[in-house]
Amino acid sequence: MIIMGKPQLGQIVSVLQGRDAEKHAVIVGFVDTRFVLIADGNKRKFDQPKKKNILHLKLLNEVSREVEESLRETGRVTNGKLRFVLNKFQESQEHEAQERGE
Repeated sequence: MIIMGKPQLGQIVSVLQGRDAEKHAVIVGFVDTRFVLIADGNKRKFDQPKKKNILHLKLLNEVSREVEESLRETGRVTNGKLRFVLNKFQESQEHEAQERGE
């Protein structure tokens, strides 16, 4: 489930370290090669994203094309869209876990 390589805009991540540990967020920007900006639309809004070290994130195989396109076209994404994408991802994870019998 982990992507090796560099993070992408719109990629869903799992936070490993810090106050938001074990929560999911979306990459909405880059600071440099070591830090990214993440937001979840709830606690971390797009206008005030969290600067996070890449080493403290688990990069998941999910990249939201909706978020990526919105960021590339307008430079912004709505908090509602971030919440929608994360809820959809969470539901798909729960569904897959049920299918596996977990």
